[in-house]
Amino acid sequence: MNNLQCEKCNQEFAIDTSQEVCDCGGLLEVRVDQPKLPLSDLKKLFEERYANRKRLEESGVWRYREMLPPFKDQEIVTRPEGNTPLYHHPLISKYAGIQSFWLKHEGENPTGSFKDRGMTVAMSRAKRKKSRAVACASTGNTSASLASYAALAQLPAMVFVPSGKIATGKLSQTLAYGAKTLLIRGDFDKAMSFVQEVCRKLDIELVNSINPFRLEGQKTIVWELLHQRNFDPPDWIVLPAGNLGNLSAFGKALLEARKWGFIKQLPRLAAIQAEGASPFFQSFAKNFSERISVQAKTIATAVQIGSPISFDRAVRSIRATNGIVITVNDQEILNAKAIIDRAGIGCEPASACTLAGVRKLVSENIIQANTQVVGILTGNLLKDPDTTLSFHNSEFKEIDDSYVNKPVEIPLDIKVVEKLLDTTA
Repeated sequence: MNNLQCEKCNQEFAIDTSQEVCDCGGLLEVRVDQPKLPLSDLKKLFEERYANRKRLEESGVWRYREMLPPFKDQEIVTRPEGNTPLYHHPLISKYAGIQSFWLKHEGENPTGSFKDRGMTVAMSRAKRKKSRAVACASTGNTSASLASYAALAQLPAMVFVPSGKIATGKLSQTLAYGAKTLLIRGDFDKAMSFVQEVCRKLDIELVNSINPFRLEGQKTIVWELLHQRNFDPPDWIVLPAGNLGNLSAFGKALLEARKWGFIKQLPRLAAIQAEGASPFFQSFAKNFSERISVQAKTIATAVQIGSPISFDRAVRSIRATNGIVITVNDQEILNAKAIIDRAGIGCEPASACTLAGVRKLVSENIIQANTQVVGILTGNLLKDPDTTLSFHNSEFKEIDDSYVNKPVEIPLDIKVVEKLLDTTA
């Protein structure tokens, strides 16, 4: 029977409980029943839904609803989301040092980030519960997604963001979609602690990744990835790691996929943290004997988190998949971002942790040259235009300009244009 279960003490709760955290302090996880349809019928059903233009079948989340907690059709809040592509580009493969490398771009979701996959499920639950309002703490992407889906669901929305530490593209979305935007003094971790208290005392639905239904939606990144590959899993799945919701969701999805017969072998998960925001890496280096927190500082603001909420869940994902955690510095992140952008694909800085991480893992011979790798891009290029412009205008003094594409002021002279054309790569 579908229910919620504490990750620490295994206490079970009804699927519609209002309790988000167990009495012991452990986070809750959704336990989904094994699908009743045979494996071959499920695969056929997923394929048929791809070609169907009905509302739920168009969603790259709800297309896989047999793998999700049950909802009635009228309860579901969808734009729709998902259906993100797998890109392969020679420039990116060359930079990574591996030929069989694809990028799944979650930045092509409706609000420009992977958060929409989790938000459609979390918001559907809030709608079913007739919640008073919804709220989140955010470095930007969650707030944009929350604001959009709350507007669709006609629910009041509040977001708590660190003052001066949210990218323009993300803040503008949040304001435009109508959410009440509250700027606080402090970092994301302080905002997260405060919003939990607010939601608990004011009976508001919290939709950060502490919400177990968020992770159910984010699981579908893996389900769709496997479907796109005809359920032939890659050797590695590589992703940025901040609050660790995706890492937790990916491990859960892969274990379910193996348990239910969709795959036989688990891909290894590689979680990439920014060097200046690497509490999970530091814990990994100590074999997770200690849960470490840091004062986070990185150019990749989407992963600028010093005390990730989904720590224990993420540990299980790494251990279950024989995974690895590494760090990349801001220089490596911005260089990798420039390569992804120049390939015509584009991403926000945090997403580029993926390519920077793959390049590093290949150079250290941890990822072998003959293996198949899928990396996750989590956010759209336009999420953080200020960083992109600053980089290409050489405004970061500590960052070298090897990949800079600075604008050039010219006279109205065709010969000057011709000369520049000859030097264009």
